Amino acid sequence: MGILDILFRGGKKKSADNALENDKNHLETSNLPIDEKFTVNFRENGGKFLYCTSIDEISSNIQNIIAENKWQTHTFFAMDKRLIRKFERDNIKFSTSLEESKIFITHCEHLIAQNGSILVCSNQLNEKKINELPSNMIVLAKTSQLVPTIGEGLKTIKKTYGNQIPVNITTLKHFKEAGENSTDFLSYGSSTKNMYLLLLEDL
Repeated sequence: MGILDILFRGGKKKSADNALENDKNHLETSNLPIDEKFTVNFRENGGKFLYCTSIDEISSNIQNIIAENKWQTHTFFAMDKRLIRKFERDNIKFSTSLEESKIFITHCEHLIAQNGSILVCSNQLNEKKINELPSNMIVLAKTSQLVPTIGEGLKTIKKTYGNQIPVNITTLKHFKEAGENSTDFLSYGSSTKNMYLLLLEDL
């Protein structure tokens, strides 16, 4: 047996082992409940997940995130005025300039269990692209926003908004320094974010 045979056979074995490992991981997560599947995939993407049972717990967790990252002197940015009114009462500083802000806080449309991504649109981003947003993000979501697949999320958006379907629909799923780890069209142009998700139980 030549050296090339050994190398190529070794490469094939390694590829086969990787494929088997991926299949095993897929089977393990495919049987999980939707919330657990999302959590596993979201964390695999590099996201940080905090489960909350009340609005007060959300506020407390945000304060902990600020302390952990030493963001006390940094300004937040939000496009939803309701978030600004709520968290200004918690002494969080907001800026009217996206460029001057270090942290972006927002709601979302859906959480996609299939790949651990967060579905957003113009309701949250206006016309902004993901790479125009601050590298630090905090997303607030509810358990009722969990859906199994991207297709189901898009279908729900269409049903919810009817003829007024929002534009700029995209997914957030790159939460760690790595090469582009997705080829789906909804995440095209995404950039890596330091992502915190605060999930509120509402079911």
